[in-house]
Amino acid sequence: MNIRGKLIIIGGAVDKGSFTETNLDRNAPKNLNFFEEGILKRVIKESKLKELSRIEVITTASKIPKEIGPEYVKALNYLGANNVDILDIVRREQAMDPEILARLRAADVVMFTGGDQLRLTSILGGTQFDDILREKYINEDFIYAGTSAGAAAASSSMIYQGSSSEALLKGEVKITSGLGLIDGVIIDTHFVQRGRIGRLFQAVVGNPKVLGIGLGEDTGLLITNGRQMEAIGSGLVILVDGREIKDTNLTQVELGQPISINHLVTHVMSKNDTFDLDTFKMTIKSSQYV
Repeated sequence: MNIRGKLIIIGGAVDKGSFTETNLDRNAPKNLNFFEEGILKRVIKESKLKELSRIEVITTASKIPKEIGPEYVKALNYLGANNVDILDIVRREQAMDPEILARLRAADVVMFTGGDQLRLTSILGGTQFDDILREKYINEDFIYAGTSAGAAAASSSMIYQGSSSEALLKGEVKITSGLGLIDGVIIDTHFVQRGRIGRLFQAVVGNPKVLGIGLGEDTGLLITNGRQMEAIGSGLVILVDGREIKDTNLTQVELGQPISINHLVTHVMSKNDTFDLDTFKMTIKSSQYV
């Protein structure tokens, strides 16, 4: 399938600068990496009309939407994007509202904030909003950007629960259906900071066809054509490839017992590195062997 849209999935804690401070300009140098090279700047750059693009910030996943939504609006405004508004959808019937659907149809970018990804999918899944979102992503020059919960929900399979410390005990990681914008991957967020690699290990050993993607904070992936991935942001992306697993005890142990895995392949990506989901080939941008 030829997919025209782009995905920008972010691990969370995007460094937007502190917009609670009254003198933003004075503090901007502290956030130079974000303002000049950061992920939100890349979202604007990749969008159809750049700074003129219509951007809707969707706060459905958050329990504090009235606090988090304006933060993103201020950040995007500071970066030159002024055609920005907030869609705070808190009930399923709102995802059928003609006015809200018209705003989605007119959007060039949707920015899904963090929060609870199960809240996001349970409110939007199976609605007209969900259908239009997928159609736009496939058929238009459109960006789905999501941080934390918004990133985790982008794939067909979605991790929604699981203790980091006990993630390699059978049954500790809970998986359900996501929004289904990309197949063949499963995404976890706040990955390095919260020690969640075990969650991806369990998700992948249960179905080695799926590539595990672990996004560090202030780190993301730009995915074009549904296949080409580029690391963006300041941190690390961990990929877990289970296709070469040789052995596991997954089906032999009881729930709550440790899982063994033999020969699980991992890759570590940093800014500008790329990965092809068709060939499973990774290219290190600044390779020491070039």
